[in-house]
Formats: sequence, structure tokens, C-alpha cells
Amino acid sequence: MYYFWGKRSDRRILKTDSNRITRSNPQTEHRRLQSLQIRRARKEDRETIWQIFHAVVAKGDTYVFDPNISRRKALAYWLGPKTRCYVALSDQGIVGSYILKANQPGLGSHVANAGFMVSPSARGRGIGRAMAEHCLHEARRLGFRAMQFNFVVATNRTALRLWKDLGFKIVGTLPDAFRHSRRGFVNVYVMYRRLTSVI
Repeated sequence: MYYFWGKRSDRRILKTDSNRITRSNPQTEHRRLQSLQIRRARKEDRETIWQIFHAVVAKGDTYVFDPNISRRKALAYWLGPKTRCYVALSDQGIVGSYILKANQPGLGSHVANAGFMVSPSARGRGIGRAMAEHCLHEARRLGFRAMQFNFVVATNRTALRLWKDLGFKIVGTLPDAFRHSRRGFVNVYVMYRRLTSVI
């Protein structure tokens, strides 16, 4: 998977796998890539971010948020003062968003945490993977030494496949910790990967 990010005049392409991140030549890779721009969120993105957030959370099958969460509370969380928020854009506009932050304060702040949401209308096109790869690169660039996902719902098989493919391992299981909207109480995984191998 390849993706663009940054200003149009200073875009680069990353070619990634679970162990490394390397630069590729835009001239030679252009014909083969599936591309989208990933950049920091702006004030004018708030409404679209909310629409994606609401569509994902309302299903009650992946995130712990109340499916009826208000716009104000949702954006206060996703765009919080200690959170870096990014958006993924295609020719259709914003199709996904992710957040990156420290998993814990103080002596635990060297471990990152992240959350990802893709518009339901844009799923199946590798957008989640592109954002995840971008996130790993950003986390490493910002000095984080590892990344931890605290609450991966066991029935979210798409996410589990992706995280395992990107080098994350299940380090803990929380029995019946999530109340799935259709399946009732299901397990939750804690997943972790070091970032020191990302180059």
C-alpha cells in the first residue's frame, strides 16, 4: 500500500510492511499505487469527522461509545487537546480519520495509542491500512517507542487481521468486556507492538 501525505508541493510516498518503512520514488511508483492524501485535521473538517464518527459508533459493534453520543462529546474526544487528529482524503473528500496520542501520562507516555474510523461508503479500499501505516510512521517520528490498542473487540475480525499483519500481538484478553449490539457480551483484546523496528 502506498499513500501520499503532507502538502501537495512536498508529498512523499511510503512503502511499508510490518517491520519497516522505506521511501520510494514517486516517479516509478505512480502508476501502481492506490493513493490518498493523509494530513492533520483542520477546523473545517469537523462536520465530516462527526459524520464518519457517528456512522461508525451508531452500529455498536466496534467502539465503546454510546451509539447515541452527541456531536459535542464525540468531537471533544476525537479532537481533544492532547490528541493529534488526521484525516484521509480521496477524490470523494474525507473518507477516514485517525487519532494518535500517548496511551498514558508521565512515565507511560512513551507508548502511543490510536483510534481509526473509515467512512462506511469507503470500506474495502485499503484506507484503514493506509492510515494505520501512516500512524505507525508518525508515532515513530514523534518519539514513541511502542503502540498499544487497549480495546480491540474480538468480533472485529477485519481490525484483528490488519493489526496482526502490521506486527501487533495480543498481550491480554478482557473476558466479556464489550456489550455488542447484536452478539451480547464478547471478549476484548489488548494489542501491542514495539516501534523501534520501524525504520
